[in-house]
Amino acid sequence: MSGTRRTDLHYKPKKKRKKIVRWIMLPLLLVLVSVVAYGAHLYSKAETVMKDSYQPVDRDSKRASVNPFEENISVLFIGVDDSEKRKFDSNSRTDALMLATFNKDEKSVKLLSIPRDSYVYIPDEGYSDKINHAHAYGGVEYTLETVEYLLDIPVDYYVKMNFNAFIDVIDALDGIKVDVPYTFTEQDSKDRAGAITLEEGLQTLNGEEALALARTRKLDSDIERGKRQQEIIKAVIKKAASVKSLSNHTDVIEAIGDNMKTDLRFEEMTSFINYAVAGTSLNAETLNLAGGDSRINGIYYYQLDETALAETKTTLKRHLGLIPETDLVSDTEESTEETVEMSTDTTAAPSY
Repeated sequence: MSGTRRTDLHYKPKKKRKKIVRWIMLPLLLVLVSVVAYGAHLYSKAETVMKDSYQPVDRDSKRASVNPFEENISVLFIGVDDSEKRKFDSNSRTDALMLATFNKDEKSVKLLSIPRDSYVYIPDEGYSDKINHAHAYGGVEYTLETVEYLLDIPVDYYVKMNFNAFIDVIDALDGIKVDVPYTFTEQDSKDRAGAITLEEGLQTLNGEEALALARTRKLDSDIERGKRQQEIIKAVIKKAASVKSLSNHTDVIEAIGDNMKTDLRFEEMTSFINYAVAGTSLNAETLNLAGGDSRINGIYYYQLDETALAETKTTLKRHLGLIPETDLVSDTEESTEETVEMSTDTTAAPSY
């Protein structure tokens, strides 16, 4: 990795700044496209919302002529710190990144959480830094390029949304049922300290309470926070699949449209209907990137484990059909060799 690191983003210790999770959820997309089952009115409304949210990104690395109806694809869900309080700064850092890969034959989804402090190479800048800085340097384009380089797979589409949609969608679904792992107190979406207190146990959470659960890391870590976010995603999928109310889905669509940007056209989104109608039977596997805490020049980073990263890359490549279903050991060895080369040669291009 490059020895040169950018340190002019005014790093603030975690104790002094509690970040609100502005993240993107797979269920939002699934709920949106599944409304076709409820008739022409919602279909037309969803189509209008998506036209307003459509924002393509011009980049050379994107696979040409990807057809989500016929091919396995990947979507990067980007949560950004662009709330009204932050004045919707387009160069804000990402608070959460989650990559979803879709296998059309298996009708399966893999969800990979990427820790925001992961120390990675940012190709467009030419050095290594925290992955959440990529968006601050160059918006969605830099974020996509960085994730592609990190995982050595194509990222076909993106969906970017702020935390308002997180709250509004869960409220539109009349809450979600989640098992809270421990009792804690957290600030709310307006940064009011101690505004939310949740007790340990299985319960129904509204939008603000779910946000508090998704954001807190007082009693564990970023990795555990990523796992909680994945559990919330599953809860939203389950609730969205069970809701039959027309008004609920109308509210969800409006919440999405007000807070989302994507390079998916509406007609491309309808390819996800087969995943959406799977409902509670949807085969969705959650993945995490192993690693550990480290400090470089006094700055905190999450250092990814190279062997585990190689295994994750192999898993994602296989799910996308980029490598055959062959012997796992040989595939892992090849991926490990690729990862070692990336660590020493930061100019190498992805192999997909």
